[in-house]
Amino acid sequence: MVFGCVSGRIFTKPSLTSTAFALLRPTLTPLSSSSRFFQVRSMADSSSQFKKIHIQRDDTTFDAYVVGKEDAPGIVVLQEWWGVDFEIKNHALTISQFDTGYKALIPDLYRGKVGLDVAEAQHLMDGLDWQGAVKDIQASVSWLKANGSKKVGVTGFCMGGALSIASSVLSPGVDAAVAFYGVPPTELADPAQTKAPLQAHFGELDNVAGFSDVPTAKKLEEKLKEAGVPHEVHYYPGVTHAFMNRSPDGVERRKKMGMTDDNEAAAELAWTRFRSWMSRYLST
Repeated sequence: MVFGCVSGRIFTKPSLTSTAFALLRPTLTPLSSSSRFFQVRSMADSSSQFKKIHIQRDDTTFDAYVVGKEDAPGIVVLQEWWGVDFEIKNHALTISQFDTGYKALIPDLYRGKVGLDVAEAQHLMDGLDWQGAVKDIQASVSWLKANGSKKVGVTGFCMGGALSIASSVLSPGVDAAVAFYGVPPTELADPAQTKAPLQAHFGELDNVAGFSDVPTAKKLEEKLKEAGVPHEVHYYPGVTHAFMNRSPDGVERRKKMGMTDDNEAAAELAWTRFRSWMSRYLST
């Protein structure tokens, strides 16, 4: 199948074979000839506020980054297709400071690699073991519950949004989920089988067909009604994909990809709804 956040090409994913997402080409500066080698840089720890930990699952170990209040409810924060970069750390830090505090944990699904341009990000996402990523998320939920968090939620953005929905279907112990502009293919996880309360957010101008556009969001809404779990699906006028990325670098990166909308109010409203949802289901 094809899976991606923004791209003009169709990339197949061998492990999930039957459904395609038709993804739209952003406006990008042409890549240099050296970019065809998809140079991938190792991620540098960006803030002393994050504690780097190691989590074991099955026969593998992966890094994760934790920030926030000890013994607080936990929230697993899932990366976009870029990897564990500055923006997902911004989101995790913001989440950790909401209300009376949360312990936010970012699992490094790319094992230390970060895409610095669209080609690199697409290359990394194409190589992701999606079922393995869900196992990483389950192990992250288990780590938080074993380390002082009585309840744990999962949230994610773009690729991470789709994985947060998948985790609400496949990962025992998830107490609530919030997905931003991403829906998994049914081959990975059928939202009709969602077990955790789920909130989802989409931009009305998002044109990533089959992944985060409005028709896909409407189908998700119908699936959640079928699942019979508490759910909310919110639509934001005048915004496209990745509208939660509000840092100066994040805004500039969106513009280079053709996403020129700039709506701080939409992001603030989405965070308000996020806070209400997580507080409702993670309060002990």
